[in-house]
Formats: sequence, structure tokens, C-alpha cells
Amino acid sequence: MITLLLTLAMAGPAADSLETTLRAKDQALLDAIAPGDRALWERTLTKDAVYVDENGTIMDRQAFLASLVPLPHGVTGSIAITDYRVQAHGDSAFVIHRDEERESFHGQALLAHYLMTESWRREAGEWKLASAHVYVVNDDPPAVALPAARLAEYAGRYEAAPDLHYVVRVGDGRLMGGTEGGTMQPLLAETADVLFLKGQPRKRFVFQRDGQGRIVAFAMRREGHDVRWMKLP
Repeated sequence: MITLLLTLAMAGPAADSLETTLRAKDQALLDAIAPGDRALWERTLTKDAVYVDENGTIMDRQAFLASLVPLPHGVTGSIAITDYRVQAHGDSAFVIHRDEERESFHGQALLAHYLMTESWRREAGEWKLASAHVYVVNDDPPAVALPAARLAEYAGRYEAAPDLHYVVRVGDGRLMGGTEGGTMQPLLAETADVLFLKGQPRKRFVFQRDGQGRIVAFAMRREGHDVRWMKLP
């Protein structure tokens, strides 16, 4: 029992120390991205490191290092860790961290959020980064207001299959949509004929019109792929 209590008592500080160490290393690596500091990454990556960027490109150590170049003229930016979690397993550690990127693009402010998963390995007493996978956390687009007459054009019943229907209604000056028999949710406009649901930035409702300007269908688009819904009479 005494041995167990001592082990548990040591686990907390040890874990905190490892988190402090790896978080500092990760923040330094993020700080090195804007200036294209390859030297720091080269010292930190394992020889067999693999890096998957936010576009899904899989790179070995050499390819990733070659991709590190300073931000172009007129662009400045920084990336800050906002949340950090570590799980240690002997000489290996699994890390998940959330990051916020703030960028100035020729005077215009941009904001992006990332989720990174990493594998670290202790080699000769030093922690090295063995793999990293960057995931973009999508945000909702800004919503615009559409006139009441335009909102009424979207209302109706749409069919994707004989047993699958989507209903769009106007109520209290806003659009509501949902599969028939399900929960209705507010439909917001990104722009005319392109709608979205709050909290679901991967999905868009792209409405389509005929030659007379009447809405005849919408495409439920996710990652560039469409499910087509035809408007019923």
C-alpha cells in the first residue's frame, strides 16, 4: 500500500513536468513556423518523423523540412497553444493540443484554429517529435440578413429519396429547416442561395434555380460532395 501511495504521489508532478517540457518544445516549434526556422525542427524531429499538414499532405522528415519557408512579404502571423494534454507511456508520449493562429495578410486580420495530435519519443534522454497530424477546426461563416421575400422562396418540401424529405419553413422572420419528422433548426445565410446550420461549418445548403429564377432544388454539400434534394410541388 505504501509503495502504491508513493507511486501515485509521484505521478502527478512527473506528468506535470513532462507536460511543461513538451508544451515548451511545441510552442517553440510553432514560433519557428512563421520565420521558417528549419534548424529547430531539424533538431527536434526523429529521423523517421512523419508530418501530416492541414491539407492532408503526408510528408517524411525531409519533405517537411523542405516545406518550411518564411511567410511571404506582407504576411505576418503567430500561433499560440490554447490547450495542451499529454499521456505518457514509458519512453513515448501522446499529445493533443489546440492552437490559435492570428495572421495579418497585407493589413487584413485572419484567424484560424487547429487541433494537433503528436507522438513524442525519448531518445538518449531527449524528447523527439516522431509524428504530427494537423487538423483545421472549421468555424461558422458570418451570417447575412436576407429580405423576407427572399426567405419565402426557400420554403417548401424537398426530396432526396422517396423515404427522405427535408422541410424548410419561414417563422418569426427566419428560416427553419429539418428532415421531415425531425427537429427543425435555424437556417442561416452565408450569402444568397447558400445557407448553413450554426455549429456545422462542414455543411452547406446550395440552392439551385431554373431559367425563370425559381428554386427547384438544393445540394447538401459537405467536403465538396453533394446530396441533391429536389423541391416538390
